[in-house]
Amino acid sequence: MEQVAILARVSTQRQDYERQVVELTDYCQRMNWEVVKVFANKVSGATRNADREEISGLVEYVKEHRLNRVVCLEISRLGRNTLEALKVINYLNENGVSLHIKNYNLNTLNPDGKVNPVASLICTILLEIASMERLTIKERMESAGRDHGAFPSAELIPHEYLTQKRKYAPASARPHSTGEHSSQTVEN
Repeated sequence: MEQVAILARVSTQRQDYERQVVELTDYCQRMNWEVVKVFANKVSGATRNADREEISGLVEYVKEHRLNRVVCLEISRLGRNTLEALKVINYLNENGVSLHIKNYNLNTLNPDGKVNPVASLICTILLEIASMERLTIKERMESAGRDHGAFPSAELIPHEYLTQKRKYAPASARPHSTGEHSSQTVEN
């Protein structure tokens, strides 16, 4: 039976990684893999590996124990910083440990223990997409903080917006804004 470790991560303290751990544990049982360790943390995927306890713990564990693979739900759980995540993948590969990404059924090592070049390419592309997603989320959050004309909370959203599919423009985009609401209907 192969020995595996689970790697789970969520980005905020409000989130819970338990769903990932349960899903991956069930998956490993179906694959007849023995879960010997779980590494999980609540930390931004952009955080450097050196500052991520679960990554440091995983690296130390791989040094001292024999693992066949590390299983994660999706590549962004490894991180949203391409270079930092690739460092982990390379470290695992160099130590004969395959990273298995469940949602793509992708292994970084072939059954013969050699690096899977197709998986390397796909991982790099997926990590760049994850990095791009992080930047987009960050830009939206910064924009929401700057644009006080946008809906700051659900209580201030006009009822029509919630009940009808219409496009709304922020108050700053209106030619003559006089009302309290921060939006207006834009005709389709």
